[in-house]
Amino acid sequence: MKTFLKLFIFLSITFLSFLSFSYEVKEGVLRTPDDRFENLENYPFKPNYMMIDGLRIHYLDEGPKDADPIILFHGEPTWSYLFRKMIPVFTEAGYRVVVPDMVGFGKSDKFESKYNYSYQLHIEVMKELVRRLDLKNATHFGQDWGGLVGLRVVAEMPNRFSQVVVSNTGMVAGEGISAWFMQRLVELTVWWNGPITFKELKIAAQEALNAENPTDGDGISMFAKWIAHSYYSKDMDIVGIIETFGGLDLSEGEKRAYKAPYPSGRYKAGAHVWPYLIPTQLQENEKYWKEVYDKWDKPFLVAFGGEERITIRMKDDFLNRIPNPTVITLGGAGHFVQEEVGPELAQIIINFIEGKKVSD
Repeated sequence: MKTFLKLFIFLSITFLSFLSFSYEVKEGVLRTPDDRFENLENYPFKPNYMMIDGLRIHYLDEGPKDADPIILFHGEPTWSYLFRKMIPVFTEAGYRVVVPDMVGFGKSDKFESKYNYSYQLHIEVMKELVRRLDLKNATHFGQDWGGLVGLRVVAEMPNRFSQVVVSNTGMVAGEGISAWFMQRLVELTVWWNGPITFKELKIAAQEALNAENPTDGDGISMFAKWIAHSYYSKDMDIVGIIETFGGLDLSEGEKRAYKAPYPSGRYKAGAHVWPYLIPTQLQENEKYWKEVYDKWDKPFLVAFGGEERITIRMKDDFLNRIPNPTVITLGGAGHFVQEEVGPELAQIIINFIEGKKVSD
């Protein structure tokens, strides 16, 4: 009996030591202290973690594990907190809900240098998470950068997904010299604009977002300033960005939650560089448009906010290239639809999955 007890203690210590080692923070990586996430407003969900390429990735996994999964991909500069109003609607309807925090966001590990991030990194990490959780017959929902990453995940493992839902996002693509030129143009624009203050960005954003009939020039000007501001800034105003681009007035509790992942500017490299990475996969995205989405034969729902201005031009790609998409407008909602019409959007997605009629 004593021998068995000693063996049990030894194995327990060894296992715990392994867990401690496997979650060790590697050089050049930052991990937000857990106490930053204590008692967040309307965020009662249990954290889950997995190590992927030396990074601790956080995800929520709510609802029955044997139910059909819905995977929700967040965008810039948010995290899984953005979906807090939608998750209960899905679980009450009997679905499994998986919500990852991408590298550099939320409770996931963060590179200290923006040069460690890439569009491809986000795709590969999310693919690995889907693979390890063995998600099948899944529904994709992506908003903002969540669509840019999530649509690539679906395209590279389409047999795991039964339908796609997108909102205020796109999969920007290009071919040949035009793709090369677009990427160089973004780099030149960032250099030309130089550091842009948040005040300057806010003015440009409000002009574009409040325009009754915004032109392509308005959108390009705002986007150029957004990339320059995010790239050069040392300590992005996360709440200011969300409120400005979303037209939102967050509560103090919500502001605290969106600030929680970032004890200082050192933790924000992922948010700073994300907009700059958008044109770095143009040709790869076009490849998957042609190979997968131009021939898509499963349900596909396009649900953009009625007040959306930031990604509205990307909507045309879905309307013109996806065969027979279902299209609705989320009346009164701007960019962050999860904040403004989260429960209603969740019910629309459930109806869509179940083959029921969906409407504006």
